Amino acid sequence: MSDWIGHECGIAAIRLLKPFEYYVEKYGSPTFPINCLYLLMEKQHNRGQDGAGAAVIKMDVEPGKPFIFRSRSADKDPIAQVHQHMLASLAESRRENPQFADDPIWLKRNAKFAGELLLGHLRYGTRGQSGISFCHPFLRQSNWRSRNLVLAGNFNLTNNDQLFETLVELGQHPRNETDTVMVLEKIGHFLDEENDRLFREFRKEGLERPAISEKIADNLDLTTILRRAVRNFDGGYTMAGIIGNGDLFVIRDACGIRPGFFYRDDEFVVVASERPAIQTAFNIPIDSVEEIKPGHALIVRKNGEILHEQISDVQTVKPCSFERIYFSRGTDRDIYSERKQLGRQLTEPILKAVDYDLDNTVFSYIPNTADAAFYGLMEGTRAYVAARAEYHILHEKDLSAERIAELINYQPRMEKIMTKDAKLRTFITADSDRRDLVAQVYDTTYGIVKKTDTLVVLDDSIVRGTTLRESILRILDRLSPKRIIIVSSAPEIRYPDCYGIDMSKLKDFVAFQAAVGLTKDRGREAVFAQIYDACKASMDLPRDQVKNEVKLLYKPFKPHEVEAKIAEILRPPDLKADFEVIYQNIEGLHAACPAHQGDWYFTGDYPTPGGNRVVNRSFINFMENSDARAY
Repeated sequence: MSDWIGHECGIAAIRLLKPFEYYVEKYGSPTFPINCLYLLMEKQHNRGQDGAGAAVIKMDVEPGKPFIFRSRSADKDPIAQVHQHMLASLAESRRENPQFADDPIWLKRNAKFAGELLLGHLRYGTRGQSGISFCHPFLRQSNWRSRNLVLAGNFNLTNNDQLFETLVELGQHPRNETDTVMVLEKIGHFLDEENDRLFREFRKEGLERPAISEKIADNLDLTTILRRAVRNFDGGYTMAGIIGNGDLFVIRDACGIRPGFFYRDDEFVVVASERPAIQTAFNIPIDSVEEIKPGHALIVRKNGEILHEQISDVQTVKPCSFERIYFSRGTDRDIYSERKQLGRQLTEPILKAVDYDLDNTVFSYIPNTADAAFYGLMEGTRAYVAARAEYHILHEKDLSAERIAELINYQPRMEKIMTKDAKLRTFITADSDRRDLVAQVYDTTYGIVKKTDTLVVLDDSIVRGTTLRESILRILDRLSPKRIIIVSSAPEIRYPDCYGIDMSKLKDFVAFQAAVGLTKDRGREAVFAQIYDACKASMDLPRDQVKNEVKLLYKPFKPHEVEAKIAEILRPPDLKADFEVIYQNIEGLHAACPAHQGDWYFTGDYPTPGGNRVVNRSFINFMENSDARAY
């Protein structure tokens, strides 16, 4: 993606199913669990560079001993910073008590971060806020072990206002209206209620208070707690929590929007946002990793019992297709295959656009995340070349050996035109400064493009198009091609996301700008007021009655008309080459990613009622010239 956008966070969790000393003896070091958590997080570093955090809970620690430890960082290389802090804290305990340095039982009781439950998080902020106070995991503490809650998640909820009112009605006084606080306090409330219920039950049986505390720790009904807590959540989420008594849980939204995977054997239960992270960290085959089902909770009880139970009503499952196109790492077997298919499906539209003139066409891609789709595109192009050769061999008369060799050996021209300098991270600078920096962030390969060539450059998606317009097209134009075609392996992004991706403002999307421009070109400006009035009226409707009013804006226009207008918008005034844009279509997306039908940013078909409210609010903000977020 040539335009940078923030997106989904990542989670990692480990539950040791055997005593701590087992792992020290088998794997040779008390740092083994910490290192495993670090590897899970590092293998998902694409999911969070704003900050990172980790927490560890010790099980069965006697009163008076701390049992929850946390480390967070919003500095440079936050994952490494958290890891080093955890290692240093444990090493300090060993250094100060050398006689116990190799005693795993003593370390479990006394050393920081030596525990059985580990939870990690990688943060991408979607609200422009940064700093260590915004880094997960978050704590909800108590002197009662079974009331302590540590929470981390990959989520955005669209109905914070509703959840806020719910908490107030429950008698709470939330400190703010962020979805993190809403989730922490909502789950915490029902965790408290379950503790109260069990306390009353065991008190009636005549148990003393210390014994009651132990019984509560062994008998928490997490399934019911979580089922009650998520009842009115509207959004996309995968959340992980560890409780002071030793329980672990991971919950996934009913639509399966956000991803979550786990692995279990007799030593570990491991959770991560991405499947390859688990495979790499624990050296296991792909079939050993399971997916957390939408609307389900994975629960590991204090006694090691593992549950995978439904906690939400069944809804239409629509996992996020952007995970497959861009956000998840391409090392996943299925994602790699799907990205290649996205590229392959663009073969015919591109060949038509270049009039099948491969002698004067150069194929390339930008950025590096588009490489798998590019391989698919080239596979499709080579298949066309092979079919063309077969046709000529079968139908041409009196073929010479030279002609046969020419047909068989012909290869489309595939080149690495631009390379991104990883040291220049332009996305962390202000927009006013990015323009000059982006001109330097790409190194260009000169001398391989002819003046008669069409340069076809594949991108995995085009959101705002700012980087294309301000820098990339100008850089490509220096190579003096006759024509430039920018191809997106994703369809046009027309609507905001509200489930984790930082795309909330309609005015930022070049496809929306194109639809606005086409509307004005055709003298249909009255439709703006029509949509605005409908959006305003929808704000007073019950949430489940709201529909996406912005679809009306796109209704009159065919995809190729929007593409042509996008090319007009993105074209720099001083560009010498001819220029056009080609996008993937929705049918191609669904064919390539059949199990991930979440396409609301392309189609406007939101999987939850809150999505429709967000898109309508975003249009209101556009009409009122407000820069406010839509959720």
